[in-house]
Amino acid sequence: MSYPKRTAAFASVAALAGSAVLMTAPAVHAEVVNVNYQCKTPIGDKSAVSPIDIKGVKSGSGYKITMSWQKGVSSSPVDLGKGAMNPSATIKLGGADSGTLNVTGPANQAVVPANTPIKINDLTGTYTPKKSGKVTFTAGVLTIKALGTTTTCTPTNSPGASLTLDVTAASGSSGGTGSSGGTQSDSGTGGALPQTGPEDSAIALGTLGGTVLLAGAAGALWLTRRNQAARVRR
Repeated sequence: MSYPKRTAAFASVAALAGSAVLMTAPAVHAEVVNVNYQCKTPIGDKSAVSPIDIKGVKSGSGYKITMSWQKGVSSSPVDLGKGAMNPSATIKLGGADSGTLNVTGPANQAVVPANTPIKINDLTGTYTPKKSGKVTFTAGVLTIKALGTTTTCTPTNSPGASLTLDVTAASGSSGGTGSSGGTQSDSGTGGALPQTGPEDSAIALGTLGGTVLLAGAAGALWLTRRNQAARVRR
């Protein structure tokens, strides 16, 4: 094959491989959504709008979901010391799935000054698809526990989904049987396919070496007997 033809062939193979990767990549749509939170606090009702970002990263048979706040919500009349505030939230599932996903995160790493918006650290959770199709993730209720009190913040503006994933149900979640790309055979039963790995290469080389050794010994024995017969004739 000439050089130009080989180059064209390699380019075609690379293009097909790239297309296959794009076809197998999960479909993801994400956008930052403004959420209007109405918060019930120990000192009264408060409200705040925060842009919410939700991301999903494939992890095993599920997805690691991360929920981020770009602005603080609610506030405290007193300073909150390091580790005094523990946030958690729910994410509403829609589309092919339903229910809620709980996400949690670490306590505050620094002191939160009094009467300032409380910045929420990223909250994470694991989502395992129960059904196949497009699943939406929408900001739900935020809960803040601090100094023995609980503040609950609820979206009131019917926010849209921050994330949409095109998922495939995890194997076994629907009660069906999973399929594999090949046919398996039980070890120790008849009909096993011949091996083609390094062990067979070693066996083959050992057999070949044994054959050569036997042939050499037979040749040496034949030469010895021939020499003995010649000496007797003399």
